[in-house]
Amino acid sequence: MSDFTPQELNIARQYDLTSKTIPFLDRHLVYPIVESLRDIYDDKVIAQLSLDLFKDTYMTQFVKDQYKLVQGSVPAELAEKEAQIEKTFAQLNEETKEILSVLANQEVQDHLKQDKSLNKEFLETEHGITEAKINKLLEFGQFQYNRGDYTMASDLLSNFRILSTNQESVISATWGKLAADILRVDWEQALKELTKLREVVDSRSFSDPLTQLHNRTWVIHWSLFPFFNSENGLEQLLELFMSSSYLSTIQAASPWILRYLIAAVVSSENSTKNNLSNPVFQKRLKDLIRVVGQEQYQYRDPLTDFIKALYIDFDFNEANVKLQEASVILKTDFFLQNIAEVFLENSKHLITEVYCRVHQRIDIAEISKNLNLSKEEGEKWVAHLINETKMNAKINESEGTVILEHQASSVYQQVIEKTKALSFKANQIIASTLQKQE
Repeated sequence: MSDFTPQELNIARQYDLTSKTIPFLDRHLVYPIVESLRDIYDDKVIAQLSLDLFKDTYMTQFVKDQYKLVQGSVPAELAEKEAQIEKTFAQLNEETKEILSVLANQEVQDHLKQDKSLNKEFLETEHGITEAKINKLLEFGQFQYNRGDYTMASDLLSNFRILSTNQESVISATWGKLAADILRVDWEQALKELTKLREVVDSRSFSDPLTQLHNRTWVIHWSLFPFFNSENGLEQLLELFMSSSYLSTIQAASPWILRYLIAAVVSSENSTKNNLSNPVFQKRLKDLIRVVGQEQYQYRDPLTDFIKALYIDFDFNEANVKLQEASVILKTDFFLQNIAEVFLENSKHLITEVYCRVHQRIDIAEISKNLNLSKEEGEKWVAHLINETKMNAKINESEGTVILEHQASSVYQQVIEKTKALSFKANQIIASTLQKQE
């Protein structure tokens, strides 16, 4: 484990989302998350979690290693399982050689068209490739994925999709290919597969709306991998998660995803200190405040509490406390570690902005202390903010203060009032519902 204080370890463990995300992830996707928990749990706990994840897969060597760490020895029956896996591998490898050889032929590739039915007829007539042989590609792809050979799995599933006319099997292969591309860290290809899945999930006619809700929830969780690891990934995350259908899915089925939505809003390029007045950022921030206010009864963590303290309660001391707690989450959450620094930097700018918006007289020494800055750094922060947001301000250098002249009814103040009203209304609805249940 790392050198966190007991208090920081308690925060990290209390707000660890692993147990909430596991039901919506493939077990192979859970593994890198579990590995990242070494900072807050000891190695034996991690080994047990890893064993529980993979003991039913075909990754026998890895499973052996985990058994040795957890129990000190390897169960005898694992050798028999390993032999059977090798036998199945040899069989599937032989059964797919013919079709893979045909697909590698350039003349065959040139003959394949968009119409899968015509392709199927051509391959069966000219090369003896039947539907049963095509389905072996899916079987072998799933087998290779279960063995941990994600590159081979991705290739096999891709070839299967080119030929198969079975829509359900094609969708299954797309989920598998997305997982394989994530695990082989091919973010560009993973984003392409994610787009395909979104189109399927959003366009299909589901007999049960709950099924579509579940599918969207899976898309949301799987998308965290490429979104937090790709160039411009945060912007793509915000476009998806802020859409009405996915935002309502988050609220209904996975409110803990608000952590990642907050992180993306605060850390995206549109929210840097040079873009505080950006209308895109302001719109996203407004929607975020509304949702955090509505969901605080259902899900809370230091990031949601930070937004609540700053934008709903205007409690700057509490906002700073929650930001300190959030810094622990940012260091220990698998998805957020890469953006921890920019999140904390941008959060300080947001605190400064709100502080200036709701005060007429600012003591630079006080605000510098709250932000853990020197007085000189604090002066630069305030000066930059005033310039960026076009505030009407007068600086008194001798007193170390800034006098701000606010418009009587700025758009910002209107947003604040509407947010307060929405939060109050939401609480009324909740109270009414609880009373009816009682």
